[in-house]
Amino acid sequence: MMLKAVLCSVGLMLAVPASAADFKVGYVNTERVYREAAPAVNAQKKLEKEFAAREADLKRLAAKGKELEAGIARNKVPEAERKAMERDLAATEREYAAKMRDFRDDLNQRRNEEFASVQERANRIIKTIADREQYDVILQDVVYVSPKHDITGKVLKELEK
Repeated sequence: MMLKAVLCSVGLMLAVPASAADFKVGYVNTERVYREAAPAVNAQKKLEKEFAAREADLKRLAAKGKELEAGIARNKVPEAERKAMERDLAATEREYAAKMRDFRDDLNQRRNEEFASVQERANRIIKTIADREQYDVILQDVVYVSPKHDITGKVLKELEK
């Protein structure tokens, strides 16, 4: 749907060469905004801090699983102890898988929440720049755009305020 609108806009620009010179296009690299903008960096740090304990618990479980695997592989333990280690390993693997799934789900949900506010703020800034500098269209997520149309730096500068 969005692609059709962009293609129609481009088609109109090509069809009307006289007014195409007046047509002002801008581009914002969303990925760069999420990577470099202060609010995005702060959101990422906040998420890392929030999920650090759970990540450490997952690392602990992974280390326990490797330790159990190594103990089983040695084959120098009595059969009863070996079976107990295998059960413990299976339980550890199940626990790890469940916690990892929950961790990823929760992290993705929180990341979406945190970055939604960054995106909302960036969109307001983009609209302000478009009005102030009289852009006809500002694009995001394109395959190629000439660097002369890239206004990402302006958006990043405004996000720093």
